[in-house]
Amino acid sequence: MATRDHPHAQTILRYYQGCNTGDVDLMKSTFTDDVVHYFVDLEAVSGADTLAALWQRAASKTKASWHLDHIIVEGDEAVIEWTMRWTPKGLTVEEILRGTEWYLFEDGLIKEIRSYHNNFHLADPSNFELKGFDYAQRTYTLA
Repeated sequence: MATRDHPHAQTILRYYQGCNTGDVDLMKSTFTDDVVHYFVDLEAVSGADTLAALWQRAASKTKASWHLDHIIVEGDEAVIEWTMRWTPKGLTVEEILRGTEWYLFEDGLIKEIRSYHNNFHLADPSNFELKGFDYAQRTYTLA
C-alpha cells in the first residue's frame, strides 16, 4: 500500500500535472527516454518526446484533466485508479472517465504505463486488450 507521499506517487502526480498543463518538459522529466505507454484504444506510444507530445495535443483538444484517486506501490511497480475530466469531440459538456494504470519504474522514472479504461466514445470491439503488448512474452494467460 502507498500514499501520495511515496516517490512513485509523486512522480505520477508530476506526470499528471504536466499532462494537465501541456508542459512537455515536466512530463518528460518523469519518463525514461524509452518509455512505452500501452492503451486499449490506441497503438502503443514509445519514447519520451512522442508521449509528451501526444498528451500535449490531447489536453488542448479535449480539455482533459487527469486526477490520481488511489495508488498501491510495490517495489518498482505502481497501480493507480484515475479520473479524467474531459470534453469529448463534438460535445460541449464535460464528462468523467475512470480507469486504472499500471506503472513500471526504472531509477525513479516511469518506464512503462499500461492503461485500462472503457471509453464509450471510442467504443470498438477490438478494445479488449492492450495494443502492441506482448502478452505471451510476459507469460500472461492466452486463449
